Amino acid sequence: MSEWAGSGVREMTVASAFAGMRSVAPVVFKAGCPDCRGRFELAAGALRLAIGASSRTTFYSFTCPECGASVRKPAGERIVELLTGGGVSTLRLHTP
Repeated sequence: MSEWAGSGVREMTVASAFAGMRSVAPVVFKAGCPDCRGRFELAAGALRLAIGASSRTTFYSFTCPECGASVRKPAGERIVELLTGGGVSTLRLHTP
């Protein structure tokens, strides 16, 4: 870093701004299949979140990597927070 003449402001390069930062590990979610009883981890891209007008119409879904079953599970407020924070694609359902 260098100091600008008379301003008291220091100049920062991109390299120095990001020095010491580590790469972030991809987010994975633990899930289970009710059909085959498999337990596994899924990347955010393997999950879909649908947010409806009520708790009955808010759910997440995925395809079981072990048996291929389509799985749909209810998503409460905490699950919605975790999934959206982890980068899961979200679809907002609108009712007429």
